[in-house]
Amino acid sequence: MNRIVAFSHLRWNFVFQRPQHLLTRFARKYKVMFVEEPLHDANCAPHMRVQTPQENLLICTPVTNCSTPGYCDEQMNIIRPMLRRLFSETRATGSIGWFYTPMALPLIQDLNPKITIYDCMDELSKFKFAPPDLVSREKQLMKLANLVFTGGPSLYRAKRKQHSDAHCFPSSVECEHFRQSLNGIEEPADQRDLPHPRLGFYGVIDERLDTNLIGYIARKRPLWQIMLVGPVVKISQDSLPHEPNIHYLGMRDYKELPAYLSGWDVCLLPFARNESTEFISPTKTLEYMAAEKPIVSTPITDVKQPYSHIVYLGDTQEEFLAACDRALEAGEQERLQRTNLMRQVLAATSWDKTVRAMDEKIQNVLHEQRARVEALAMSGLARKNGNGASAAVETGRAKGGA
Repeated sequence: MNRIVAFSHLRWNFVFQRPQHLLTRFARKYKVMFVEEPLHDANCAPHMRVQTPQENLLICTPVTNCSTPGYCDEQMNIIRPMLRRLFSETRATGSIGWFYTPMALPLIQDLNPKITIYDCMDELSKFKFAPPDLVSREKQLMKLANLVFTGGPSLYRAKRKQHSDAHCFPSSVECEHFRQSLNGIEEPADQRDLPHPRLGFYGVIDERLDTNLIGYIARKRPLWQIMLVGPVVKISQDSLPHEPNIHYLGMRDYKELPAYLSGWDVCLLPFARNESTEFISPTKTLEYMAAEKPIVSTPITDVKQPYSHIVYLGDTQEEFLAACDRALEAGEQERLQRTNLMRQVLAATSWDKTVRAMDEKIQNVLHEQRARVEALAMSGLARKNGNGASAAVETGRAKGGA
């Protein structure tokens, strides 16, 4: 069985998103090792924490006494000996190297991968607190990678200029999971008794979210309930709007999301228009569609371009509020029309299809590698035989032959 070793800036048990969807499926065919960024623990000796959430899938978390976060140089000296031992014990050397962050690139030397894949799901250099050497490491990874996958059309247009074998694989959806919201699933207790209408968002609450827009909507429509499900990351709680009709419900497990969706009247994509969202392609767009809910979004490129006929769009605060009004007030015919368009989109995609298409690209590269090795071997054999034939001719001549 082939192996994949994936290096990620995201934790496996954080928000369930693209890496988890892809790698749980690849684990049906490959042995998958998911290497997280190191955790800091000043009170213990460095060690590797290993978990097995499913067959053929290892989650590997280096625990170190170094307080500098991420795949920084200080951490590398501690992580590498642990990974060398782990690669040796699991026979992972020579696996497929899979990167979600270029910052882990120095670790590739110990892996010595057959091929290297960069699954670029975000433009990480645009994010808040991005490491200063991320851009230079991405350039190195681009030169080294055999394949580059991108998480959306905007990223693809940017990365295809930097790599000759780049492919657009937008995040997909597990339709059957989110369609549970259509089947009378019981709502969670923390929203069950709230009045309608309810407008909801789930996901990471960080610098990509337009919190001023959320506050504006809450003030302008005090009878609306704004549901925000997800962890607050990299921004202060004090910077968030705290109107009485805004409900911060915290991080919830992936399996709980359909129950929250079932009680929402409109789903929101209230992303800010800044450099961190220039290339964003939200996974939740299709998940909202699978729940067949009206969607209102700011006009970020990877929502506006493919889905402007399905999603209500609003650029300014006033336009976004008006789009929410239209979504809530839409008649039965308009709702049915948009729902049918959602179903057409979803019929063409799934995470299973995405994994099969990615694996086809991987197998093509592996096949090309084998063909080159065989060609080189044949060429070497031909040269050896040619030299032998020449020597035989010379020997024959010395003995009076032709």
